[in-house]
Amino acid sequence: MTEALRQFNERRRHAFGGMADRWRALPRWQRWLGVLAGIAFLYYLPFLGDIPGTNLIIPGLDWFRTDSIAGGSNWAGVLFVCALYVLVAIGLNVVIGLAGLLDLGYVGFYAVGAYSVALFGSTQSPVVQSMQRQFGLSEEWAVAWAVCIPIALAFSLVAGVLLGWPTLRLRGDYLAIVTLGFGEIIRIVAKNSGWAGQAQGVAGIPGPEGPPSADNTVFGLLKIEPWYWLALTVVLLMVLLVRRLEHSRVGRSWLAIREDEDAAAVMGVYPFKFKLWAFAIGAALGGLSGLLFASRSTFIQPETFNVQLSILFVAMVVVGGSGNMAGVALGAFLLAYLPERFRDFSEYRVLAFGLALVLIMLLRPQGLLPSRRRTRELQDRAKEAAVNVA
Repeated sequence: MTEALRQFNERRRHAFGGMADRWRALPRWQRWLGVLAGIAFLYYLPFLGDIPGTNLIIPGLDWFRTDSIAGGSNWAGVLFVCALYVLVAIGLNVVIGLAGLLDLGYVGFYAVGAYSVALFGSTQSPVVQSMQRQFGLSEEWAVAWAVCIPIALAFSLVAGVLLGWPTLRLRGDYLAIVTLGFGEIIRIVAKNSGWAGQAQGVAGIPGPEGPPSADNTVFGLLKIEPWYWLALTVVLLMVLLVRRLEHSRVGRSWLAIREDEDAAAVMGVYPFKFKLWAFAIGAALGGLSGLLFASRSTFIQPETFNVQLSILFVAMVVVGGSGNMAGVALGAFLLAYLPERFRDFSEYRVLAFGLALVLIMLLRPQGLLPSRRRTRELQDRAKEAAVNVA
């Protein structure tokens, strides 16, 4: 059975490899046209199966929608979660895929971003209420949502630096254990601190139009499509920024550190500085995704940011293909979409998830869409192992 699966995987790899070669052989303008068409399709996804402005439908496409099954989730809401998870995966890919640092507490940065907009933007926040009393402000006063964005980014960056500064001299499993503890510390502190709302959490978190209200015309409580388009726009912008960073001197330094930290140091790359850069940038992206999550949810509580969510974030990167943004985006989409689409089999969700991870580790350890560099690395290691055994 395992051998048959391996043969199927080899045939699939050759087929997709040929498609990738043909894509790279296309003229630049045709590739750009394909990219623009793909982006347009992503913005069209909330209407999948429908033709906007008409009563016409496209047969067959509605099967992919999560609201096509009894008791299914709102389709636009699922797409919004997918976009959020893609943003999380891109940030975590900077840490794991590019710099080679195993971060099991990434949910902590996600929580920092969410609590930043909650504590400074909600009139029900203990922090805002304290500021109202201290400075004699009205009960309706709170920090504007647009101002909360740089606040969330700043707090997330600082959290990344504070975590990385004393711990990045550790390697491997030791670093993973420390980061796992960081994620739990954030949750426990929020749960037991009065200024963070304790276990009750914080409600009334604002969005781009202000506090949650039925009068909001665009980013309202029921119409979720604009939230998805906002998250998708942020994802596309972050993809461009991270792509430029990956091909810069910083990105090449990350790859050198990932391959051999000691050799990189000998060649003039200061590992600690660039690992701290990776932690800070990854933390900022995690905080930004947490801000979007809290703004859409309008309510957060500490138990939302548990260790299971952090492990899910790592699984997105591993399943999709560490080091490749397209791969981690695919992994994030699948792990967010498939449980909602096949909700009828929810009692077998954990079993299916475990089996899928085992099969991927056996048949596709580099992930579904790995980077070309990562694929070559694993092939070289397999050849070295075969030579050593012989």
